[in-house]
Amino acid sequence: MAHITPPAPTSPIELEPHQVLLRPLVTEKGVHRASRNNQYAFQIHRDATKLDVKKAVETLFNVKVEKVRTQTRKGKTRRYRFRAGRTADWKKAIVKLGEDHRIDFF
Repeated sequence: MAHITPPAPTSPIELEPHQVLLRPLVTEKGVHRASRNNQYAFQIHRDATKLDVKKAVETLFNVKVEKVRTQTRKGKTRRYRFRAGRTADWKKAIVKLGEDHRIDFF
């Protein structure tokens, strides 16, 4: 008897552009990247793909995206008084824009 695997889901969950990008990551390193390399960092939904991020940034900010790089960041162990806990894992995207496009967060 042959083992039959169930088919993979045809489409993952559909996310709206405002659900994909959770918040911009405005840090010293991020400001440096934005001014020098025209790259911007965002915290994104854990299930979002690079294509989802590209579409969301282009839709919300009306810019042209050249490249998207993603990272899955592991949560850290934290303590509060006598209890140990853990912060949640999260996903980060670094988006490179076309030369003549900018995003102004301030």
